[in-house]
Amino acid sequence: MTTTTGKVAAAAPPSRWLWPTDGEVIRKFSQDTAGKKGIAIGGRKGQPVVAAAGGEVVYSGSGLLGYGQLIIINHNKNYLSAYAHNSSLLVKEGDVVEAGQQIAKLGDTGTDRAMLHFEIRHNGRPVDPLKHLPAR
Repeated sequence: MTTTTGKVAAAAPPSRWLWPTDGEVIRKFSQDTAGKKGIAIGGRKGQPVVAAAGGEVVYSGSGLLGYGQLIIINHNKNYLSAYAHNSSLLVKEGDVVEAGQQIAKLGDTGTDRAMLHFEIRHNGRPVDPLKHLPAR
């Protein structure tokens, strides 16, 4: 895969993942639970949501049912991350973002409370983000 910067993306996971927002993990990853595969991080509406790793924004919108305002970042040909339920989106498809760059504001679109639903996928399959994020 070639990014908009013309660089070929590596297949290895990003060397370091960042927490996408501050807050308590209110729902952990479960491979057995039907539906969304990720973690939920509680927070305040409007607080910053940042890219957990650098990459290219491949989706920014509200067209996927159940995710509210959603951003998907492709980090390389094997890894992507998803950020759901935002109150506003600050990046658009095709934007290249750096790790830690603000991409959205936390919200409650598609849910009953202010929270961020965060997913990491490897080769299209959901993986537990807590195994990739640094300890707090």
